[in-house]
Amino acid sequence: MRVPNRSPGRQPGPAVASTTPTRRLPSGDRPAEGARPDLAAYRSAVAELLVEVGALADTPSTTARQVLLDQRLREPAIAAVLDATPQGLVGARETLLLELARHQPAAGASTPDLTALVRVHLLSRVDALWWRDTPTLLTDEQVRTSIDLVDLEWLRRRGLLGFRYREQPATTLGRGWRTVRRLVRPGAAPPTEGLLIPRARREMIALLNDLAREFAAVSRPGTPPLWVTSLTRSAEHQHRLRRRGHAAVVPSGHSQGWAADVELDWYGRFGARAALAGLLLARQDTGEINLVDEGHAWHLCLAPGARRRFRRAYEAEMGV
Repeated sequence: MRVPNRSPGRQPGPAVASTTPTRRLPSGDRPAEGARPDLAAYRSAVAELLVEVGALADTPSTTARQVLLDQRLREPAIAAVLDATPQGLVGARETLLLELARHQPAAGASTPDLTALVRVHLLSRVDALWWRDTPTLLTDEQVRTSIDLVDLEWLRRRGLLGFRYREQPATTLGRGWRTVRRLVRPGAAPPTEGLLIPRARREMIALLNDLAREFAAVSRPGTPPLWVTSLTRSAEHQHRLRRRGHAAVVPSGHSQGWAADVELDWYGRFGARAALAGLLLARQDTGEINLVDEGHAWHLCLAPGARRRFRRAYEAEMGV
């Protein structure tokens, strides 16, 4: 992933409750009071760390990998961000080492190797920094009933969505029919299970609609619209995904309603992958979103500073 040139730094916004006790750096190692973590420097440092982790990804290198992470996570560019999250630097380090110890690659899962796991964990900490005061939607029922979320199906039927998605089949018959369609028309749609509960925050809908319009303007004729493979997910569902080997961090921007996953690799068949990646990276450059490369799809999280603008955009689009 290209390292952005600009960063909005630390922005005001709500945070995530964490089950890990908050522990901070000793006062002598902390950034100055009121200092804003440099997100561009953080992403650059993480990119360098990933190269080193990749060289130590084999089992015999476990001890060396732990030493590397312990040293590199304390570097100022990384420590400043991790220490500003609910877990703090020590909690983030312990969680990452535990994730690495538990890591068992699963066929078809979104974390094929240790390097990907480290990338997802560390880059998703920007989400935790931004939304550290936002309550987590703990259960599927909370996702279904939250007044902060709206029904995507209602909007889709009225032609108010510029992006595509599909729901997860609720029955065995539905899952069987999808399998048949995949066999008959392979590649006709991205390889995604779909949304378990098609509901999202208004601001995220406006962001995705805006991105879909921009993508349609730069892609070739015949390129399918933007595909969203995941949106709001409860913490309960995050744990289900983790048990199946997916890179589902806890807490997550998904379970706070501020994150989405958009398909990327599938657009290679239409010659549009690079264009979509460029649009996403440009938005990260301006501080509008945080990005995490999760393989065939990219995770994006809305920045708190862009929340008001996209809320107004949603109200204008929907006439409310």
